[in-house]
Amino acid sequence: MKDNKNPLLCDIETGICEIPAGKLTETKQGINPDNKPVKIIYFTDPICSSCWGVEPQLRKLKLEYGNEVTIEYHMGGLLPDWSYNSGGISKPSDVAHHWDEVSKYYDMPIDGDVWLENPLNSSYPPSIAFKAAQIQNEKKAIVFLRIIREMVFLEKKNIEKWEHLETAAKKAGLDPIQLKADFEGKAKELFYADLEMGKKLGVRGFPTFIFSNGTSDPITVYGFKPYSAFEDSVKKLYPTAAKTKIDSSWISLFHNYSTLTTREFSELSGKSRPESEKHLQSLADNNELHKLVTKNGVLWSKKDITK
Repeated sequence: MKDNKNPLLCDIETGICEIPAGKLTETKQGINPDNKPVKIIYFTDPICSSCWGVEPQLRKLKLEYGNEVTIEYHMGGLLPDWSYNSGGISKPSDVAHHWDEVSKYYDMPIDGDVWLENPLNSSYPPSIAFKAAQIQNEKKAIVFLRIIREMVFLEKKNIEKWEHLETAAKKAGLDPIQLKADFEGKAKELFYADLEMGKKLGVRGFPTFIFSNGTSDPITVYGFKPYSAFEDSVKKLYPTAAKTKIDSSWISLFHNYSTLTTREFSELSGKSRPESEKHLQSLADNNELHKLVTKNGVLWSKKDITK
């Protein structure tokens, strides 16, 4: 994949969905507005498969170091359209096999058939929708991003379509009417400001995490990396960072995150992959969890007993 220049054909080994650009600029970041010791600037995209692959590590970081770290989400603009394609693909259907391959490598469920059945022309609309969600509520916007990722990676839904963005907004507790107004207005300006910020920082691919403490040179975690890379970056910038012990009970984990893949549950619970699968299946058999089976994996969620 050395000659690959198409951002949708991510380099599996490095975990990078790369766009043509220069090297990352080593600049000191500003003071963290939340007064937490470490700030992370995260550049991502709703259809970035490597970003989906790194969700287990990111979710663990939030649980263990959420008191020390602020994560600031920015959109990167992975797929403007299909007019510039290179790297061995020329149309959406060429991505299908690659996504299936990525799914197996990262052990995160992705169904590449969305590119055969309901392909996206651009990742800009869902990215702008995320910026619109941020205008309303930052925490709900992150939930919204997770929902639309599940839609495209697992449910094979074209998240360019407003019907899906509206559904995701309602599930995330956002006002869909306000989301539509901001989507058509201010959110576009915010999205293009993200793209400009990414250019200034030299961001050339996703995921990109820029760790800073406001004084030292920043540390960049670029692409798919093991959890230790994230934890080490926090400790280098803030050696006295207090690590919160995760309550690994399934009830607690599903309270923190309403949906979990088997890989995520394994990362957060500390159980092995086979042990996690067996435990989750037992909970599903006892009618405690809902099991969404896809071509390349499972998504688990706590059942709503009121329904």
